[in-house]
Amino acid sequence: MTSEAAAPRARTTGILPSQALRRVIAEGAVAADGGVPDEIIQPSSLDLRLGPRAWRVRTSFLPGKGVPVADKLQRLTMHEIDLTKPAVLERGCVYMVELQERLDLPRDMWAKANPKSSTGRLDVFTRLVTDGCESFETVEAGYRGPLYLEIAPRTFSVKVRAGQRLNQLRIWRGRPGTSDSLHRELNERAPLVDPASLEGDQPTFRDGLWVSVDLSGEAHGGLIGYRARRHAPLIDLDLIDHYPVEDFWEPIHANAERTLILDPNQFYILVSRERIAVPPDSAAEMVAYDTSFGEFRIHYAGFFDPGFGYDEGGKGGTPAVLEVRSHEVPFEIAHGQRVCRLVYERLLEPPETLYGAGIGSHYQGQGLKLAKHFIQG
Repeated sequence: MTSEAAAPRARTTGILPSQALRRVIAEGAVAADGGVPDEIIQPSSLDLRLGPRAWRVRTSFLPGKGVPVADKLQRLTMHEIDLTKPAVLERGCVYMVELQERLDLPRDMWAKANPKSSTGRLDVFTRLVTDGCESFETVEAGYRGPLYLEIAPRTFSVKVRAGQRLNQLRIWRGRPGTSDSLHRELNERAPLVDPASLEGDQPTFRDGLWVSVDLSGEAHGGLIGYRARRHAPLIDLDLIDHYPVEDFWEPIHANAERTLILDPNQFYILVSRERIAVPPDSAAEMVAYDTSFGEFRIHYAGFFDPGFGYDEGGKGGTPAVLEVRSHEVPFEIAHGQRVCRLVYERLLEPPETLYGAGIGSHYQGQGLKLAKHFIQG
């Protein structure tokens, strides 16, 4: 699908869309042995591929200013793992994997990473690490060097191999930032939320678009979510539409009060009340709700590509799946309670392709959708 809905003139700052990513790859800003295949380029991000080597490490870490990741690995590695053949990453353990892609960013470009949707829906916690970094997930402007991925399966043990794509990288030119005036402008052009999904409320823009949880069960025959089962079988990440839901998930149904008590240290898949759209000339990132308002964390997979939930008439929208992990105490949430926010930013220019079935996107038009590895109708 070609995007024609936004102004054709390119901006000087913003997120790089697919065609701009191809240009910077051709210029050497992103490289890999054997080249960077076109199939990893998404509408506003790059998928990153696991390399041939992984290390079981004693602890998560940040290398710190001026320190290569390899130096930390020498001290913290328990054993090395060959990913040229399938290997099991066990839940409760921490691993570091060198990715196939490496960067040589210009001084006016920086990047941020997030888990892919399927990774988050399996409660596989991933964070990008670079040489000399002092924070996870962010790549400083002008960075030149390798990329590593910390992987910590939290609920399910998983089988992985080199070439699999568990996270994605978004690249910016400059730092245009965002604002609530931008959110309101985008919403005036075409609604960012289907009004019918708000039950008479108005969208709230405050440091982004606020998103609430749907515990009514009305859209899914009384089903409001899933709770992950403890001690479930191994999941091979290459197997799609393969695993029976009941072996891994306990369904949760609505109660009369439209509430749910989150059990400590349990993992849940829930869904937003709002049906969300991302216009063709912007992209969004889900930001976790401030934990001072609740003892839980929302989201592992945070990027929403241009075209998610969007049609050219500005109608419809798609619910956001919420990956929820509770903290140390039980906590009750209620239908319509705000749990996170979506922050929208401009692209340099509309992408050549939008999120959707035309490029093999798995979650366009999703409802209460588990990861693609499970058999769902």
